[in-house]
Amino acid sequence: QVQLKESGGGLVQPGGSLRLSCVASGSFDRIAAMGWYRQAPGKQREFVAVQVSGGATNYGDSVRERFSISRDYAENTVYLQMNDLKPEDTAVYYCNLNAWRRRARDDYWGQGIQVTVSA
Repeated sequence: QVQLKESGGGLVQPGGSLRLSCVASGSFDRIAAMGWYRQAPGKQREFVAVQVSGGATNYGDSVRERFSISRDYAENTVYLQMNDLKPEDTAVYYCNLNAWRRRARDDYWGQGIQVTVSA
């Protein structure tokens, strides 16, 4: 079984910053990538950022210049530093783990953490 534990969400004013963390644990063999998605009320889940285990990163267009993803490989942890937050960043943020387990590669999801940007 694989568990993803997210932390760091909350309420922040426009222009502020937050840092999300996600720790992966459980029975997986090798991590291929870790990343973040988000879902705002009434909208589909949206890609935010990903870092593959080789180090390359990719970002959604709406966050590219403001968010930064990083990983602690030893701790199986992924971080999302969010700067210059805007009201449209308000959403539930989900941690994603893409990992090999029993010779199969699959996606695993955290339960989600709320980020609210409001004055």
